[in-house]
Amino acid sequence: MKVEAYLNLAGRCEEALAFYQQALGAEVGVAMRWKESPDPAMKAPPGWEEKIMHAVFRIGETTLMADDGMGPEKTEFKGITLTINVPDDAQARRVFDALGEGGTVGMPLARTFWTSSFGMLRDRFGVPWMVNVDA
Repeated sequence: MKVEAYLNLAGRCEEALAFYQQALGAEVGVAMRWKESPDPAMKAPPGWEEKIMHAVFRIGETTLMADDGMGPEKTEFKGITLTINVPDDAQARRVFDALGEGGTVGMPLARTFWTSSFGMLRDRFGVPWMVNVDA
């Protein structure tokens, strides 16, 4: 069994994939657009033919999936946070700053009782992240 996160990015999936590639070195394996669907019953919402119907990407050892959704609804990520564990403080700073560009910091990167660097933020797409140095 395996559990993987699926992010609905409400029309900003392609932008988010490019951001995660630049910020985290993400590797995109699949990015299928609505117009490429092999199932004729699965039609794109009007004006969404070029939007991402399904994407698979890796950040380090983790596989994530994402899409643009079924239309321009507002996405809210509540009750879940993605955690990225890094080996040292320098990497934590780099990742935290990269993810935070255009986002909002909830807890600045700082020393805690369990690790030398920990911080929380929402990236520019509203996805919540915790950055943590593996102790």
